[in-house]
Amino acid sequence: MTTTAEKVENKYINRDLSWLDFNARVLQEAADVSVPLIERLRFLGIFSNNLDEFFKVRYAAIKRIAQMGKSARGQLGGIKAKDLLDQITKTVIQQQETSLKILDTIKQQLESENIFVVNEKEVSPSQSEYVRNYFITKVSPALVTIILNDLEEVPILKDSAAYLAVKMVLKPKERQGSLSKLLRPPAKETRYALVEIPRTIERFVVLPKEGEKQYIIILDDLIRHCLNSIFNIFDYQELSAHMIKITRDAQLDIDSDLSKSFIEKISESVRDRRIGDPVRFVYDSTIEKDTLQYLLKKMGIDSTDSLIPGGRYHNRRDYMNFPSLGREDLMYKTYPPLPIKDLSLDGSLFEKIAEKDYLQFAPYHTFSYVVRFLREAALDPKVKSIKLTIYRLARVSHVASSLVNAVKNGKKVTVQIELQARFDEAANIEYAEQLQTEGVKLIFGVPGLKVHSKTCVIERWNNGKLKRYGFISTGNFNESTAKIYTDYTLFTANQEILKEVNKVFNFFEINYKVAKYKHLIVSPHYTRPMLYKLIDDEIKNVKAGKPAYMKIKVNSLSDWKIADRLYAASRAGVKIQLIVRGINILIPGVEGMSENIEAISIVDKFLEHPRLFIFGNGGDPKVYIGSADLMTRNIDNRVEVTTPIYDADIKQELIDTFDIGWSDNVKARVFSIDQDNAYRKNELIKVRSQFATYDYYLAKLSN
Repeated sequence: MTTTAEKVENKYINRDLSWLDFNARVLQEAADVSVPLIERLRFLGIFSNNLDEFFKVRYAAIKRIAQMGKSARGQLGGIKAKDLLDQITKTVIQQQETSLKILDTIKQQLESENIFVVNEKEVSPSQSEYVRNYFITKVSPALVTIILNDLEEVPILKDSAAYLAVKMVLKPKERQGSLSKLLRPPAKETRYALVEIPRTIERFVVLPKEGEKQYIIILDDLIRHCLNSIFNIFDYQELSAHMIKITRDAQLDIDSDLSKSFIEKISESVRDRRIGDPVRFVYDSTIEKDTLQYLLKKMGIDSTDSLIPGGRYHNRRDYMNFPSLGREDLMYKTYPPLPIKDLSLDGSLFEKIAEKDYLQFAPYHTFSYVVRFLREAALDPKVKSIKLTIYRLARVSHVASSLVNAVKNGKKVTVQIELQARFDEAANIEYAEQLQTEGVKLIFGVPGLKVHSKTCVIERWNNGKLKRYGFISTGNFNESTAKIYTDYTLFTANQEILKEVNKVFNFFEINYKVAKYKHLIVSPHYTRPMLYKLIDDEIKNVKAGKPAYMKIKVNSLSDWKIADRLYAASRAGVKIQLIVRGINILIPGVEGMSENIEAISIVDKFLEHPRLFIFGNGGDPKVYIGSADLMTRNIDNRVEVTTPIYDADIKQELIDTFDIGWSDNVKARVFSIDQDNAYRKNELIKVRSQFATYDYYLAKLSN
């Protein structure tokens, strides 16, 4: 039975509750028995890591709204801030309970594979000797232990670090003095301590193998096994330890002091995160009530903070790095990244790209093309200048080293580096200082706007004239994430497009001049009106009886005005297909509102990350790729670049890869008013789009 618009109380899903639905899809992967066992553990780690970041940013922002006494219903989709905080906490507690059940199931299944995760009480005598030696040599020197009783206040606990909350009941002292004192039972003294779980040591300690059996002990339990070594100076009769964790507000409050450089302000703001207000307190649900109350009072945590009862272990994000143990059969099969058809890494990329455009779709294609392109630019005597935007880089970045190499060879290198890339601020500050030291010209963006665009333009002499070459991408220039994030990168020598990319770099330096663009769609000035026009054109086409449709793939759709335009297009009869990985506030399939809209989310081996827009345009499709999601921040408050695709072969390739994703009936979940993350029903032929996409590119190489 179709739901009608009149029966829909709110035509949008709250963005934060929609995000929790996305994280539930990640949790579904951990529960999926068709996913290899070790990969399921890693999905549990991703679920936990996502949740940590959500509380640091979104929950913290909503809490600030609530504390200011504002309902901010407009910002929160018609829900009061306090009510939304309560809904989030309730949902998270339910998801945490589910995740613990999944973890228990996985551990049981690991045992059937002769892999045993043992706790401190299950360590055998021979393993105990190994554990104690490991503790003495590696763990003990790294431990920070805080005795709480004699402190007026608890030292600042690290954001998202895990601590063992230790309770010691000391042996009673014998009483001296009068008979009445002697007849009273001696008083028991209780002392409390916190032991920080060191982040410098692997969380999972692999114990010596016994026959075919492999054993792992979690670092927390290894410490528990050796607690006596820490507290043996106390004459205790009872000793217990339960884990706790604090998540702090990670919003950056940037100093307005004009005497400080921007990099100084960001550095100070990042440092201030360590004293951010607590927004979540997670604790082992089996902890003694008196211990919990003592900690909450001592740490000044009250009921306005989100108190989350959890399991024995926190920081389950570490499961992302669960050891492979050499068990390739319990992990995803690895597929070697493919070359781009007709684009060899051996010859000059500049010569090839001068002839035609090429599309890289990582991780199906090797990311080496980006690095090879920059390496060639660094060495080529004809290259005059390189301009590049940086949002996130790998820990060891060949992109950064290529830029330094170019400077040493006399090239003029300009880098726009975003110092406010969330949770990568410290890394980007470090890279900024390194690049600046090497002679790279740095630009720190536009006041009030994050620079999220992924662009590069290179000027090179060609027959006495300067010619531009470059690339525009949907993802970061990061060799590490390119192995697990799916992203498009267009390599082009189209002079009109690259002239406009160069205009974007000019805007970084001269902000008061807003350029006009004939080809690129650039935020914050042009993305909204251009999207409106493209959508309105499809409405005009369908009314004129021409082919009209939209195929859109993004990470998130949370802008209400865009949602309203898509609703209007649906009512006009435009067929709309949406592939949205994360947040989606739009409700598809509602009669009289969105009956012509279908929407799915794909969560699988790789993280779906491209932004792809396809418009029917009366039979001559317009195709775009870029860095902008359909979120207000990307449209109005960031510098984003979306490029049209003019090469007919690449245009078809992008349509093909969208259609492969749309045909997924294994890992696709259907968005609906029920918000139940229901899987799309399997047809007779199963299509797992990520594997099918790899096969598509493999077949291309042989054609």
